Amino acid sequence: MQYTIQQIAEALGADCQGDLGLVIERAAEPVDAGPSDLAMAMSPKYADALSTGAARAAVLWEGADWQALGLKAAIFVPRPRMAMAGITAMLDRGQGVQPGIHPSAVIDPTAEIGEGASIGPLAVVGTGARIGKNAVIGPHCVIGLDAVLGDDAFLREMVSIGARAQIGDRFIAQPGARIGSDGFSFVTPEISGVENARKTMGDQGEARAQNWLRIYSLGAVEIGDDVEVGANCTIDNGTIRNTRIGDGSKLDNQVHIGHNTRVGQDCLLCGQSGVSGSVEIGNNVVLGGQSGVSDNIFVGDGVIAGGGSKILSNVPNGRVVMGYPAVKMETHTDIYKAQRRLPRLARDVEALKKAVSKQPPSD
Repeated sequence: MQYTIQQIAEALGADCQGDLGLVIERAAEPVDAGPSDLAMAMSPKYADALSTGAARAAVLWEGADWQALGLKAAIFVPRPRMAMAGITAMLDRGQGVQPGIHPSAVIDPTAEIGEGASIGPLAVVGTGARIGKNAVIGPHCVIGLDAVLGDDAFLREMVSIGARAQIGDRFIAQPGARIGSDGFSFVTPEISGVENARKTMGDQGEARAQNWLRIYSLGAVEIGDDVEVGANCTIDNGTIRNTRIGDGSKLDNQVHIGHNTRVGQDCLLCGQSGVSGSVEIGNNVVLGGQSGVSDNIFVGDGVIAGGGSKILSNVPNGRVVMGYPAVKMETHTDIYKAQRRLPRLARDVEALKKAVSKQPPSD
């Protein structure tokens, strides 16, 4: 895959100078770049590294003196990460997907396969399933009963889509993603210790034996258009209503979405985030890595949760939270500062105690 500097710049809508016919084969970091590489040096802090590598062309910050950096051509970008999106899309070599249906794939006669779809080795497509046009089903994937997968979907290897899942166009699932597993929902015949602890916010009293009975998942999973889920991501079926992920939302590796939960549009859920059941998450919400959300609460539009936050109660629109339990960021910062002062405060109190103890007794 080769592009000229001019082709790349035009695709980005960016300015370029120098030898615009210079051919680029791949992107590289400045120190590793060779003569046919495009060095990604979008900040002045990478200038020294350019002299270490052998790049002839680079993506630079606006106003950079590309000739003084020893380059033959340069592309200038105002927003580096936006440029990264365009450049990586152009230079992505893909996974080497083969067209057509592999002979070892198992496809039920009632399944509908869209024009141009690719189905890899040992994949299974179940009864009544519908696969959209130009979809890619990787090796060892499983598409369940009556599941629907939209146009241009791309499933990497070993992805499973459960029965009756409804998934929109341009869906991307990384290896090992599991869509449509049963919800983690159980109940005891008598009031459980968990229910008592939640009600009283204290000890449950005398421990009793209790048997857990399964609550079955009658719902499925609905996923909108342009959604991406990471490796080993898991999304549970709803109990009665469907679990839902809105258009444009992105779920990182090992993110878990519990039964009945509804995630809005254009949300970003970072690695190892966990969302309990029956949660309502608004649009444009960002959950940092290892965040957790308790069940049966809502998280408003535009909320941002710092990494490791544990959200135990409702969060209004636009709030930025941190901590365990999660509180407003400025409150968390004040608490953190106070915690850091505790050792000094303890020493001061101890010194005061000693000073007071040496005072002569009052008459």
